[in-house]
Amino acid sequence: MKLSVTRWLQVSSLLVLSLGISQLSLAAELPLQAQSIQAYGRDATSLNGEWKIIVDPYENGYYNYRYEPFDQQENPSVNAFFTDSKQKTPSDLIEYDFDKADTLQVPGDWNTQKEKLYYYEGSVWYRKKFDAPAAKKTDRQFIYFGAVNYRADVYLNGKKLGVHIGGFTPFHYEVTGKLKPKDNSLIIKVDNKRHADAVPTLNTDWWNYGGITREVKLFNVPRTFIRDYKIALDSLEQKTVTGSVLLDGAKGGEKVQLRLPELNIKQTLTADKNGSASFSFAVPDAQLWSPETPKLYSVQISSGSDKLTDNIGLRTITTQGKQLLLNGKPLFLRGISVHEEYSADGGGRVSNAKEAQTLLGWAKELNANFVRLAHYPHNEDMVRLADQMGLLVWSEIPVYWTINWKNEATYQNAEAQLAAMIERDKNRAAVIIWSLANETPVSDVRNQFLARLAKKARALDNTRLLSAAMEKHYRSDNPNIAVVEDPLADLVDMVSFNQYIGWYDGLPEKADRVTWEISYNKPVFVSEFGGSAKQGLHGDVNQIFTEEFQENLYRKTLGMIDKIDGFVGTSPWILADFRSPRRLLDGIQDDYNRKGIYSNEGVKKKSFFVLQEFYKRKAEQSKNAE
Repeated sequence: MKLSVTRWLQVSSLLVLSLGISQLSLAAELPLQAQSIQAYGRDATSLNGEWKIIVDPYENGYYNYRYEPFDQQENPSVNAFFTDSKQKTPSDLIEYDFDKADTLQVPGDWNTQKEKLYYYEGSVWYRKKFDAPAAKKTDRQFIYFGAVNYRADVYLNGKKLGVHIGGFTPFHYEVTGKLKPKDNSLIIKVDNKRHADAVPTLNTDWWNYGGITREVKLFNVPRTFIRDYKIALDSLEQKTVTGSVLLDGAKGGEKVQLRLPELNIKQTLTADKNGSASFSFAVPDAQLWSPETPKLYSVQISSGSDKLTDNIGLRTITTQGKQLLLNGKPLFLRGISVHEEYSADGGGRVSNAKEAQTLLGWAKELNANFVRLAHYPHNEDMVRLADQMGLLVWSEIPVYWTINWKNEATYQNAEAQLAAMIERDKNRAAVIIWSLANETPVSDVRNQFLARLAKKARALDNTRLLSAAMEKHYRSDNPNIAVVEDPLADLVDMVSFNQYIGWYDGLPEKADRVTWEISYNKPVFVSEFGGSAKQGLHGDVNQIFTEEFQENLYRKTLGMIDKIDGFVGTSPWILADFRSPRRLLDGIQDDYNRKGIYSNEGVKKKSFFVLQEFYKRKAEQSKNAE
């Protein structure tokens, strides 16, 4: 089945002017202006660096004293922060001044940059002053945000551009005709408050970092430009590549040049009235992408005066019964779960490619060929580096634990984040799995919610697998038989589940007694297991929080899960210790989930070497089986 452009070009941002998340709504299909845009490789003016900030816990800069939003008034008060007003006379009453305000670095979270904001959940106003880059009269301008957590109200020169909701996906605004040559004022009200109807919801096991956590940039494009493209290896047997290019501003008949120089591919396409141009070609001599040989080919797309260049890998990912197949060959996922957090130097959210590369380098040192990027879409550097480094990727959205399954607005929020994740990373060979949820309790409304998400994901991308982190239970007649049975398993391609035998469920020795009952004729993946250890704390194997306890738990668990029928891999929890407000034990946790096989400072624990040796043995077995 081929995908039409209207199905795979979906919203990359949730643009609503609402007072709260409960009023959120989104149509299934949005106009071109709200769809994804390829921005990674474009020449751009960076708006990163120092931004002025005002901490506003009562949102005085957004509401008047009657709690009416200033930006919904015809003539907003000068005390609306987005007006960036200044005194005209000494008697003018203006109770803020960005010029005199504190600063934060962008990209970055506010929690680890300012001690007073460590636990802060609320609104912070950001302001950046900039001059417009040189542009032709026919050029169009866009402002692009990699991510802002969680809600962003965006204003340019006192006028509202829109609202984006969701803390881990990119969004953009066209600002053509709205820029001044000098001294533009870009103001963002960033609000990271948690909401019961949000995605994620109130209760999570990771830190709620606030701020403009990913890059901000401004770029110019021609009046008609290359908005997006998709490319994939469609047939392994025929080595056929198919895809589409989408032009924005097209009227139909525009020519598009597509080149893959190393494969001697050169095609001229013609856009239809919607700006879409499809292509197909055979590449019999192409080297397929794999963790062992992560070959990337240059793709060059041009139309008129616009050009777009990317590097892509060609591969297939499929299942056959209980086998997982990469390029038609059995694959074992030697994985590790990863949070987008880098605390080795005291920081929080990963804010640059160097930090992302460090985390992925730690995974490679483990003999891993796979990373589960939990529990939300990670920054684009992570997936692009995975492409280069030969690390397969599981990418997921934060439908986590106890989402409000009955609320349509919550569903639309989740779907928008799913669409944005798929749209941004649809051309990354490393990404082989889209995950819909993590540890969600089974119920009819939950099943309906996730079934809708699964249908949407398949409509957007039929070239990858779907999964979700499910849970286990025990047979009522035998407490030593663990069962994975979930209606969601019928909808996904790989049966994945989290289990914590030896930590939340008995002691590690329990793993010696447990066997598994998983009736699906599908590959089985253990998406989480583990237990906590404070790096440097040593003791007996029965002493909790010691490295020895964690080491023993890993030995016992690996021995248990390796016997599961259809077992195709695992991603233990987790690569490195990470911050969580749920982890309050003084002297041990100190606001950190300690389940990492690395400490938050990047020091290996004893469990690292157990897993490293297991993966070395698995890699040798896979090589010998070829």
